[in-house]
Amino acid sequence: MKSNKIFFLFATIFFFAACNSSTNENGEEPMAEISFLDTTYNFGDIPFDSDGRCYFEFTNTSKKELIIYNVRSSCGCTRPEWPEEPIKPGKKSRIGISYNTKLVGNFNKNITVYSNTEDSPIKLFIKGNVEDVKPVKNK
Repeated sequence: MKSNKIFFLFATIFFFAACNSSTNENGEEPMAEISFLDTTYNFGDIPFDSDGRCYFEFTNTSKKELIIYNVRSSCGCTRPEWPEEPIKPGKKSRIGISYNTKLVGNFNKNITVYSNTEDSPIKLFIKGNVEDVKPVKNK
């Protein structure tokens, strides 16, 4: 009788440990998942020296905290900003991009997002045309 109770106790502990395991079928810890609303932002024609900011909204679609380690732009004319704190499962956040609109002409830039996701790094894109209309100075 006592051995049945011990067996049942160990079986229960094993069952709960297996249910609460944070590893996948390969024995690896699952990665976070990120889902962007859009991965390309088109400014279209944008005035010279205007606000060149845009935002890429994303959601943590996993059951693990999402961590964005770094965001890099393809050149110095583009400045990224990203959340430094982990994004909880199911929560939304955004990555901000500022483009220097004092550079006239067409642009097509990419931004690379490094995170704790399986498909890291992820590429985001901005494009547009800064109009060649400079302010007229008064004499």
